[in-house]
Amino acid sequence: MDDRDVEREVLDMFVHQALAVRDEIAVADIQERLRLAHALKGSARGVGAFHVADCVARIELQPDDETLIKRLTMLIDEVRDFVSAINR
Repeated sequence: MDDRDVEREVLDMFVHQALAVRDEIAVADIQERLRLAHALKGSARGVGAFHVADCVARIELQPDDETLIKRLTMLIDEVRDFVSAINR
């Protein structure tokens, strides 16, 4: 949309959502984990965070795989750091 302020706002909202999911998904039961993964998948695709979207898509298929949860945590932290760096 060529509006830098809108881009920043959308990315900030995504990071806020992703951090909330990161904090909740590891302790969530399977149903909640699936709900969190599905919601984040759409948002991640919408902002171009395709590695995050791919990871949560795998979590939807294997919600009890702790390795995927750890990978998601790492990816979300990377996205947070990237967004922070481009917003300086």
